[in-house]
Amino acid sequence: MSSRPVVFLLAFLCLAIQTLFCVQPAAAQRADRPSPGYVRVELITSMGRIVVAVDMKRAPKTSANFLTYVDDGRLDGTTFYRAARRKADPKLGYVQGGIRTNLRRALPPIPHEPTTMTGIKHLDATLSMARQDRLGSAAGNFFLTVGAIPYMDARGDYAGYAAFGRVVAGMDVVRRMLALPSSGGTGPMKGQIMDKPVTIIRAKRLDGKPHPSGRAKAWLLWEK
Repeated sequence: MSSRPVVFLLAFLCLAIQTLFCVQPAAAQRADRPSPGYVRVELITSMGRIVVAVDMKRAPKTSANFLTYVDDGRLDGTTFYRAARRKADPKLGYVQGGIRTNLRRALPPIPHEPTTMTGIKHLDATLSMARQDRLGSAAGNFFLTVGAIPYMDARGDYAGYAAFGRVVAGMDVVRRMLALPSSGGTGPMKGQIMDKPVTIIRAKRLDGKPHPSGRAKAWLLWEK
């Protein structure tokens, strides 16, 4: 009997095993258990629950900043307010949330960690920081992608945006938010501001010990 079928079978089995187990670390994140180098955060919204995992190893400054907002309670009571849909395919795009322009909730902006430094690309279900036109302006606003958005990755002289984690549960909620009616906004946000923003009721760290900033919580004196 020829050994060729046996060789082909072994090769097929090896390929199947590699496909099953040799996955990227980001893709292996799960909502129900912690993973080394990642910290999970639960976002309870008025549309449902979302869990994100921030990458402390590859994007330490951006991740630490996000966790400080969470540990301080600065995201509690804020909203997802922007639904940026692609014209070619409205089911793809991103939703943006956070403190908007509320300086009472803001912490000092952080240094930019480009994708060329971190290796974290803007793929489907990516967690990334919003920023102004200038680098080092990111603070308390972030976005979640639906589908890959490669133009947000750094390349050449373009610094891109700082991806720092991914959604590990609740992408159904993210997709429903992206589909919400939006008509407000000006400039790059024209037509993208949700008619009825989605409230972030609570943001809670699921792994490790909280590390609040100790800074004054001025918004509590002004917001009910």
